[in-house]
Amino acid sequence: MPPANRPSLRIVTVNWNAGDLLRQCVASIPAALTGAFALELMTVVDNASTDGSADGLAADGVPLAVLRNPSNRGFAAACNQGAAGSRADWLLFLNPDTRLSERSLAPAFAFLAELAQERVGVLGIRLVDGTGRTQRCCARAPTPGRILAQAVGLDRLWPRLFPPHFMTEWDHADSRPVDQVMGAFLLIRRSLFEELGGFDERFFVYYDDVDLCLRARRAGWAVVHFAGAEAYHRGGGTSDQVRDLRLFYGLRSRILFAAKHFPPAGAALATTATLGLEPLVRLAHALLARSPADARAVLRGSAMLWRALPRLLARKPAGGGAAE
Repeated sequence: MPPANRPSLRIVTVNWNAGDLLRQCVASIPAALTGAFALELMTVVDNASTDGSADGLAADGVPLAVLRNPSNRGFAAACNQGAAGSRADWLLFLNPDTRLSERSLAPAFAFLAELAQERVGVLGIRLVDGTGRTQRCCARAPTPGRILAQAVGLDRLWPRLFPPHFMTEWDHADSRPVDQVMGAFLLIRRSLFEELGGFDERFFVYYDDVDLCLRARRAGWAVVHFAGAEAYHRGGGTSDQVRDLRLFYGLRSRILFAAKHFPPAGAALATTATLGLEPLVRLAHALLARSPADARAVLRGSAMLWRALPRLLARKPAGGGAAE
């Protein structure tokens, strides 16, 4: 393909104390720069890390920019910051706990070049662990009923009757349209990203990718899992360090998502289940498992959620992207 006709790409990676994971991610990029596309820039947005992980980053042949925030702006806001000003055809939001290879980008762009894929707006690829096993990285769009089942653990007890959020029953070995691909590797047309207003910055972390994929599908674009490309994904990443905050932001984002996308009755059901039922179920599970650390994380995360509730419920749900 002539250089002028090759699609261009910007990679955006948000970092918060990812340590050597970020360096390994950046170091993996050169091996992935094969095929009929051109890399405009890799932008690392550092959310006030204290571990020096964003210092001295470099990779052969990779144009790299590091943006440093004086405070942690959250994942969604940092993604928008990293994508700002890009003129690339595609944006790849890539977690620091991933590593690319020659099997990651070239096959994806070859697939997207097919005429039959002209309405693909968002693409995810197979994510594999250290043993090469495919992870379950595609999900169903949340509904009030699914959130209730998840809150009380029915999706784990009877997954056939109450399908879980992630599509664990499917081996991800074939390509197909899905409701959502995971934000660890999320490739989106820049024009569509701008049309949608980017990530909704009210989601500090979690549900930002769920929201973006839902809005892309509502705008008439397909969200597709492509099994012909793969990338390594460690999973957990930096959030393992702060399990109480992870629980707080996960439940907080679920309430925000419900207020934004569900009718009032459905939003009320999802909020009640998230505030009242899920913390109790999680606490009971931690106590049965004799895990004091997990129990403390549940109590701290739930307390933070209740303290944040007045401001959370005061937020006006809207249909757009970035917060006003």
